[in-house]
Amino acid sequence: MDDKLIIKYIKKRKQKGLEILIDNYSGLVASIVRKNLRELVIYEEECISDVFLAIWDNIEYFDQNKNTFKNWICAISKYKAINYKKKYLFQSNLSEIKDDIYYIDKNLLRLEIKEELEDMFQHLSKRDREIFFKYYVNEESAEKLAIENNLCISSLYSRLSRGRKKIRENLTKQEN
Repeated sequence: MDDKLIIKYIKKRKQKGLEILIDNYSGLVASIVRKNLRELVIYEEECISDVFLAIWDNIEYFDQNKNTFKNWICAISKYKAINYKKKYLFQSNLSEIKDDIYYIDKNLLRLEIKEELEDMFQHLSKRDREIFFKYYVNEESAEKLAIENNLCISSLYSRLSRGRKKIRENLTKQEN
């Protein structure tokens, strides 16, 4: 079915649009989520649902002049899966997992996430990569980062915005 029709239905908040979206793109979304979550199979279904919800909630941000609908869906799927990895690591650090019931090498998982992020950030300058890691991964405050980098807050946010755009463009190129 035509993507324009799916977009039109979703923008009008018609459930039929979501149904068609799921019918047409569930395989693609599932494969991207599966690839990025790897051994975190227990979160796969929830992440896929969140991807479709994110598409539903953010359809007004899709711009056909900047990207194809399919590539936009791929980018959302990848970002959601990476966020799930981060969320899982945070939760696993807070709760104790019994080795005899469920074992995942947390260091290996951290390494995988770090490699994924380095791959995503590779097109940024060294300074921007450091800012992105500190802001998005280490969750340092914008105020602290602005001071550390001798920037005003608005300049820091502009830098982050340009970096996100650059990452989005490169992710789109990689998916093609």
